[in-house]
Amino acid sequence: MTNAAAASKAIIHVAGYSSCGFYRRAASVVASLSLLFPNKLQLVEHEFASRDEYREWLIHGTNFRNGVQGKVGNLRASSHSSSPFCWSASGTEGCVDEVKEFIGGCDDALDWCRNFAQPPAPSTDEEDVATMVPDGHSPGHNYDYDFLVIGGGSGGLACSKEAAALGAKVAVLDYVKPSPAGSKWGLGGTCVNVGCIPKKLMHNAALLSENYKVDAPHYGIGVTPAMEEKWMGMSNDNMLGSHSWETLKTNVQNHIRGLNFKYRVDLREKEVNYLNQLGSFVDAHTVETVDKKGKKGTITFSRCLIAVGGRPTPLNCEGGELAISSDDIFSLDNDPGKVLCVGASYISLECAGFLRGIGKDVTVAVRSILLRGFDRECADLIGEHMKSEGVHFREGVVPTKLEKVGEKIKVTFSNGESDEYDTVLGAIGRTGDTAKLGLSNAGIDTNPKNSKITAKFEQTTTPNVYVIGDVMDGCPELTPVAIHAGKMLARRLFGGSTKPMDYRNVCTTVFTPLEYGTVGYSEDEAMEEFGKENLVVYHKYFVPLEWSISPSRGGHQGFCKAIVDKHTDKVLGLHYLGPNAGEVMQGFGTAMKLKCSFEDIIETVGIHPTTAEEITTLTITKDSGEDAAAAGC
Repeated sequence: MTNAAAASKAIIHVAGYSSCGFYRRAASVVASLSLLFPNKLQLVEHEFASRDEYREWLIHGTNFRNGVQGKVGNLRASSHSSSPFCWSASGTEGCVDEVKEFIGGCDDALDWCRNFAQPPAPSTDEEDVATMVPDGHSPGHNYDYDFLVIGGGSGGLACSKEAAALGAKVAVLDYVKPSPAGSKWGLGGTCVNVGCIPKKLMHNAALLSENYKVDAPHYGIGVTPAMEEKWMGMSNDNMLGSHSWETLKTNVQNHIRGLNFKYRVDLREKEVNYLNQLGSFVDAHTVETVDKKGKKGTITFSRCLIAVGGRPTPLNCEGGELAISSDDIFSLDNDPGKVLCVGASYISLECAGFLRGIGKDVTVAVRSILLRGFDRECADLIGEHMKSEGVHFREGVVPTKLEKVGEKIKVTFSNGESDEYDTVLGAIGRTGDTAKLGLSNAGIDTNPKNSKITAKFEQTTTPNVYVIGDVMDGCPELTPVAIHAGKMLARRLFGGSTKPMDYRNVCTTVFTPLEYGTVGYSEDEAMEEFGKENLVVYHKYFVPLEWSISPSRGGHQGFCKAIVDKHTDKVLGLHYLGPNAGEVMQGFGTAMKLKCSFEDIIETVGIHPTTAEEITTLTITKDSGEDAAAAGC
């Protein structure tokens, strides 16, 4: 049989001794099904002349059962001693290397046959059941914990608490290794300490600064009679006010420390054992721990979750160690001054945006395109907006050398040009924080490009070890994704659920000066997957009402579009650029989860006057060539 033929059908191996009635029965039922479904099922029998010969093969000599347990990680295989011994495989040779799944004995084989003969469930647009490999967990195990979580970020904490609520004995290992620049933080992971929370607060500082400068005086705020007389009936922008980096940084860090404390209290109340220790695998059921004093120990577990997240990828050039990263910027002791942001990721652009918003001189070094992976049209509009706000862009270049010149950092670029900066912030991507986990001891490999772990339904190649969040290869690097995936995984492992995580219809917002909210496919992704000829793209430019009386906003516009399946009217993607993008997109995310049609959206009565209602009034298609600028009420 060719490999292609083998891959197209289920190959079931049944081993036993000839006088065993259970062996004959199991083999007979599988054989009958293989006659009915010759293209879907094949039986391979392994018949031994006597019970002793069978047991010599299974237990004593060849010890086939231990080989199966080692291959698929199912502890039931290594304790099975009766006839028959049944398994599925990728081929017909009967060797351990071909084993795909341990089935069990006669009753297990009959159950497998019943499931095989069941009519298929009605097809759906998405996979509704997470079919996971048995991981050998049983309530009577002798390990220290039912579930060990390595990593105390948002996803790991959510999963640990959900598992504990479902009755599991759970521990969380969390130990923050300092960044190369020496920054440290507390429990809660990237989002709370060096990600979403401080980023949003500093983004808000930039919005307040901009509102003070270009909006407040035109609404009469802070305008005195003397100013009115001087302006002769016309209102003018304010000069950009002074800004205290120390005040902003201190208040942000104080807020974060309060959250760190709440997380520790929450774990205690949920009966999750929190261990401030670094863990590394000894084997698939054991980790070695090290605390801050260097004291070592071991912990055993039935199941384990890796939720260690990622760390910023360092600059790979001479003097790259002089750059800081997003792990450092939010707790930076000194005012960042003149800043170079290296990279065109959302982290780079968000940092560049809030730093410019509070008055810093900011340059972004871009190797190729902005916001790779996001909608190209929206990314370009964000770049244009940031340029109009005074952010400088060096396009098509990368740093080749960083060197200290007095208190400054001189940066030489790949085009031969150079400039000096007070702060260089590297934001060229993130790498899974797996280097010191000892994953090979647990039989787990990582993607060599990003050190992240491949998984299906959050289950790694070692069945009792799972992974969620930023460290999972291909997973959106978003806190709510890790939280939701963690809760759903805990419910599958300890609550009997079979529901998988949906990684496609996930809302997210990029907090650049012109905020960008999105859910579903980008236009480029939709064209690649469905074909341009099968899509309708509705789009619109608009001026948010709150910007309409601010002269300096005159060149700024919001934008929205819907990507729709031409044949089914299903909405495949929604995109919005404008104020409060996160708040706008969240509700539409629910609609997308419910597989809304474009008709559902345009028949929704909008709230007036809001920017969110612009999505409900989309009528102009790109193919029409009509002007996409919004009219008035």
